Amino acid sequence: MITEKLKLQPEVLEAVVIRFVGDSGDGMQLTGTQFSDTSAMFGNDIATFPNYPSEIRAPQGSLYGVSGFQVHIGSVEVSTPGDNLDLLVAMNPAGLKTNLYALKPGHTIIVDTDAFNKKNLEKAQYDTNPLEDHSLDNYRVIQVDMTSLTKEALKNVEGLDNKAITRSKNMFALGMVYWMYGRAKEHTIEFFNKKFKAKPNLIESNTKVLNAGYYFAETLELIPNAYTISPAKMPSGTYRVIMGNTATAWGFLAAAEKAGLELFLGSYPITPATDILHEMVKHKHFGVKAFQAEDEIAGIASAIGAAFAGDLAITTTSGPGLALKGEALGLAMIMELPLVVVNVQRGGPSTGLPTKTEQSDLMQAMYGRNGESPVIVIAASTPANCFNFAFQAAKLAIEHMTPVILLTDGYIANGSAPWKIQNTDELPEIKNNITKTAYENWQPYTRNEDTLARNWGIPGTPGLEHRIGGLEKDSVTGNVNQAPENHEKMTKIRAEKVKRVQNYIPEIKTEFADSGDLLVVGWGGTYGSLHSAVKQINLEGYKNVGFAHFNYINPLPKNTEALFKRFKKILVCELNNGQFVNILRMNFNGFEFLQFNKIQGLPFGNNELLDEFKKLVK
Repeated sequence: MITEKLKLQPEVLEAVVIRFVGDSGDGMQLTGTQFSDTSAMFGNDIATFPNYPSEIRAPQGSLYGVSGFQVHIGSVEVSTPGDNLDLLVAMNPAGLKTNLYALKPGHTIIVDTDAFNKKNLEKAQYDTNPLEDHSLDNYRVIQVDMTSLTKEALKNVEGLDNKAITRSKNMFALGMVYWMYGRAKEHTIEFFNKKFKAKPNLIESNTKVLNAGYYFAETLELIPNAYTISPAKMPSGTYRVIMGNTATAWGFLAAAEKAGLELFLGSYPITPATDILHEMVKHKHFGVKAFQAEDEIAGIASAIGAAFAGDLAITTTSGPGLALKGEALGLAMIMELPLVVVNVQRGGPSTGLPTKTEQSDLMQAMYGRNGESPVIVIAASTPANCFNFAFQAAKLAIEHMTPVILLTDGYIANGSAPWKIQNTDELPEIKNNITKTAYENWQPYTRNEDTLARNWGIPGTPGLEHRIGGLEKDSVTGNVNQAPENHEKMTKIRAEKVKRVQNYIPEIKTEFADSGDLLVVGWGGTYGSLHSAVKQINLEGYKNVGFAHFNYINPLPKNTEALFKRFKKILVCELNNGQFVNILRMNFNGFEFLQFNKIQGLPFGNNELLDEFKKLVK
């Protein structure tokens, strides 16, 4: 415990990992977001990880009702939200108990002592008070009567009930952390002015409590020192902090602009994909048509109709919704219409772990439809590049006239990172296959010789009338044709069309070693964790460890087999029980694919990856 003031100079740090935890009603997500945004404004590189319970309102003080927000800020490259914490802010005993394991020994805990009463200690299954039984002697514990001090700061503010006053205590904690890490308060105060414009008393109360926490920390004898984290060196440009779901929505907006099409989103709300729908609704001025359907099937069916009518058509969902959309996705595939299905993966099966991350829908994306029904499957890998892969998903769907499944996951969809704002003029061209006017011998299934993409005849265009539906169709006219030879021919054409996408996607490249003892393989949202761990093992002297991360799953990049041949061992790391590794085994005989899997609703930790890598490179 810290019992006296330690007169230390401000310490310069390259990076710091902070976690705010408390009840789901304690405002930890808002607190973490404000700290992240303020740090980004300062110029730090950042990565965040919100972690909240599945229940809309879990029992107060319970272990499974803890909501948390982790942020990693640095003056150096930051690719993950971090493993071990430098600071833990715990607003109640349950938050302390469920998160103490992650705090580095000798580092700091800030607790609201008012919450450590008998009732809350019992809910958190403590036999004794950890603030009194010496179990925290290995840490710097800063005990603050946060709730009481918040009430004192707001005693003269009119129009607030006890609940509103108590809910402001998160700003007291934020003020303390701002002082400790040299953050300015102005960005958050500006946020109050915008958010509570119609409620001046809430602007006053939150500002007062933020200032109270800041100046309390400045004068508190128990805080030994403050810290300095310099701005990061990043490529020049204009940046903003962006969440993965927001970036996904913006990627589609940019794609519609480049393709010269209107954008239609037909979706049913589902965690953790709903924020894409929320973001799209904000942009009707860009010609977005957002439709909240009554169920998952209606969502994709409406999007198919929009694709038939000539829109860039999107539907968003998570694992359970993708299962429901399977039949309609097969319909879009056999009709050869451009459609993008976004699956923000979460823990399953069934409703499973709806607020936790997982990569367990890959096999469903690849094969979760009846019949021979291949579609393009790609995966984003960071919150920021959700923009790029949403754009790319739309480009591939439109140019190749076939559905695309874009996989993200709860980790990158709800996480945030700096994103360099892009000019649409700098983005690749998107060529659509729309036939503007009829011409002699026009047929709906006349194909581009290179891509095998068919014509896109828009209903209502004179001379382009044609039949369409789910029955097997003639290879040229699109009329119903269920002859055995025709069915086999069409099945192979649709498969070949997806395979030829290999000619339009980049080859897979390695980071760090280009050949050697071990190749670490990942896909999708595990990029940050794997990149960070492979980087560290190289810095420790293991120079023959490479890293290959896949964003294109179906088809795989052309040079995949050649890349695998350059390494003695291949380790595939996934947040599932081994789905991508089995796809690789099916496609590439003669290789021994090792696997490392985690299925806990959490991202990979740096230390667990390093331990696994070192077992294979001794």
